[in-house]
Amino acid sequence: MTITTSTMFDIESPRVLGAPSVPYYIPDQPVAAGTAVVGQSEGIPELFKPLTIRGVTFQNRIFVSPMAQYSVADGFPSPWHTAYIGGTVIRGPGLTFVEATAVSPAGRVTPEDTGIWSDAHAAAHKPFTDLAHSQNQKIGIQLVHGGRKSSVQTLWLAHPNATVPKDAGGWPDQIYAPSAIRYADYMPMPKEMTREDIKTVVEEFRAAARRAVEVGFDVVELHGAHGFLLSSFISPTSNQRTDEYGGSWDNRIRFNLEVIDAVRSVMPESMPLFYRISATEYLEDLPEPSWKIQDTVKFAEIISTHGVDLIDLSAGGNDSRQEVRLGHLHHVPFAQAVKNAHGDRLVVGAVGGIANGNDAQDVLSEGKADVVSVGRYFQKNPGAVWKFAEDLGVDIVLPYQIEWPTVGRGESVQRRAVALLFGAGSE
Repeated sequence: MTITTSTMFDIESPRVLGAPSVPYYIPDQPVAAGTAVVGQSEGIPELFKPLTIRGVTFQNRIFVSPMAQYSVADGFPSPWHTAYIGGTVIRGPGLTFVEATAVSPAGRVTPEDTGIWSDAHAAAHKPFTDLAHSQNQKIGIQLVHGGRKSSVQTLWLAHPNATVPKDAGGWPDQIYAPSAIRYADYMPMPKEMTREDIKTVVEEFRAAARRAVEVGFDVVELHGAHGFLLSSFISPTSNQRTDEYGGSWDNRIRFNLEVIDAVRSVMPESMPLFYRISATEYLEDLPEPSWKIQDTVKFAEIISTHGVDLIDLSAGGNDSRQEVRLGHLHHVPFAQAVKNAHGDRLVVGAVGGIANGNDAQDVLSEGKADVVSVGRYFQKNPGAVWKFAEDLGVDIVLPYQIEWPTVGRGESVQRRAVALLFGAGSE
């Protein structure tokens, strides 16, 4: 891993100078928090070894999954997000995602979802990218269209009818899907998309990705999981079209490939593109066709040729008849299946109940995935990277403001100097 040192860093300086990339004072962090300190007697485990994808280097392989907060009006992030995202990103994950962000007003899942369908919405995300970059951290955005799961109530509510009506801020007459099939009886009835609707949504994804690039995100991820629009197109349970976007396997993936191509076309060559997928619908016991892990393995190979760099393996959410099989690290076998099939041709991310450093390290050291994405545990502990490092006996760089009272006065500067001189993350 090569660290580009900031001109604002001076080991001999009597004070910490500010980060050069923001219009306010904040201490510069020449070595990103979460970087393993060199010279450790036991070596550095895979979890804390850097990873480079295209032109972006992540200082460790612990990524923060997008986590919906349902805390905005009209798609604009609120001060809640400043506290929530900032409190996590400064503590050193290799990559922190903001929550799933809608590409259009009708593409929101709930009225309280964030969006990036205008330049004003993009500008509202700029403080997050500025903060992350001032601390040498990486930040990503996940783009989503809710499809037939749109215009529903905030998920912590429990009303028997999930549809949010117009007079409560919903858009029940603008819900689109590949076919006019409800997710469940309590969910809204979607309209089957026309070819013009499909073209419109492709362009909405393209425009959203362009804004994400302009505002400074390091990674774009497409949300192709959990029954949202991209997910619903590829499955025969939700896509029963008879045109070129339905029927055969190749036809059902066509819309997804068009979205991937559109998004990739506005991204720099050096910028990674991720794709989250539901590896299975958990409908294997039903006699009718459904999307299974074998389909995901095949799909992974195809999207890699369209410019996707990492596939992030979740599961379920596209059919209310699903029989989810929960257990210890329950999604990891899906990541392992893709990794076994494709090796190093595609970076593979594992998710699902990862809550300690030993489990996370085992996933990587056993070759089941290349990175781990953690969601709920970061909700409990924004300092999860530090905790995972302690689990494994790894010494990591922490932010100045957190490190000096826990390590000792002056030690943080010395630790960074060692990392800079000898190559952060090397053994």
